[in-house]
Amino acid sequence: MNGEGLGSRVWLTIAGMPLHESVLLSLALTLLLAGLAAWLGTRLSARPGRIQMAAEVMVVLMRDAVAEVVPGAAVPRVLPFIGTLWVFILSANLLGLVPGLSAPTRDISVTGALAFLVFLAVHGYGVREAGWRAYLRHYLEPSPILLPFHLISEFTRTLALAVRLFGNMMSLEMAALLVLLVAGFLVPVPLLLLHVVEALVQAYIFGMLALIYIGSAIEVRGDATPPSSTEKEQ
Repeated sequence: MNGEGLGSRVWLTIAGMPLHESVLLSLALTLLLAGLAAWLGTRLSARPGRIQMAAEVMVVLMRDAVAEVVPGAAVPRVLPFIGTLWVFILSANLLGLVPGLSAPTRDISVTGALAFLVFLAVHGYGVREAGWRAYLRHYLEPSPILLPFHLISEFTRTLALAVRLFGNMMSLEMAALLVLLVAGFLVPVPLLLLHVVEALVQAYIFGMLALIYIGSAIEVRGDATPPSSTEKEQ
């Protein structure tokens, strides 16, 4: 865990543009997870080994969690996005345990990008399920006077999603640094366990909030008239 400042260190500069540690680690982690998923996909077997069994258990747990929030028909469409969020954020949080590295999620730019992806996904799923007219119409309900408040709510909850993860991971690493400075390395195991637990909790909370937002957007269809095929295509 690295406590160097509150920001992310510059690791590389290309054409005068600084590339920060959090950006490079996020890109590397994305490539690593994508490669691992492709590797597992080519080695699926009817008689799974330990790695495949662990992956299948993880997928089943995530599928059940998604099914608790969104309608059954939407689960196959929502699961890939939410599952990817959970895996990426958990992996990024745990990078803080590697000596010399900081968790990318302690950088507000990374958590802001993740929250923006959630923002796009929420409206994307909502429009896909209800049609763009019915989906936009729900912002005028129960009264058009509430439109500004609906828009403010969309912005503030996206901001809160980014700040919550950033603040929790930043405070966790800063607290761990202070404990190490005061107590030295006499308490490394409890400290590592705390980091692992907090990494799990924060990844779960972020994914569940995103799932709840998506579930709310999908439920717009239940309050509106079914969209026509032309409206869905639009």
